[in-house]
Amino acid sequence: MHDGLTEGFDFQTLKTNGIKVNYLYVCERKLWLFDRGIQMESSSDKVLIGKLLGEFSYPREVAKEMLIDNLINIDIVGSDEIREVKHSNRLAHADRIQLLYYLYYLKQLGIEKRGVINYPKMRKRQEVILTSDAEKEVEFALVRVQEILSTDKPPQLQRKPYCAKCAYYEFCFG
Repeated sequence: MHDGLTEGFDFQTLKTNGIKVNYLYVCERKLWLFDRGIQMESSSDKVLIGKLLGEFSYPREVAKEMLIDNLINIDIVGSDEIREVKHSNRLAHADRIQLLYYLYYLKQLGIEKRGVINYPKMRKRQEVILTSDAEKEVEFALVRVQEILSTDKPPQLQRKPYCAKCAYYEFCFG
């Protein structure tokens, strides 16, 4: 079993919710707010569309929505791959790290698979493989998530190109 590539890395201490790993790459402030229970997504139309897309895009898939350890929620589990279904590839870097984290998490459980991100609206798919470099990236991401969440105040507000479409927009800029 893999003990971690970074010095002193302890997966059991640092493992977290998959969405938090995604939010690290989207917006560190959003990550911090989400962790504190300030969850704006429940009223977001984009989040609802994403959930519906995941639910109805691949009706012939047998194993859908697998929740593991109440931390990672995999959209589709196949015999040799896991898949995430996303609305658009605008935040592909965040989608990629989330899926890499899921692959890494499964590897810690002794399960090795490859990953695929499906963008059904765009009719695109991206294959994601957990390489040793990708494992290091996941480990660094988990350390960074912990650093951000251990602060008393949210990270500094930074305007990003996608802020206006974020569920937290009113909270941050309103």
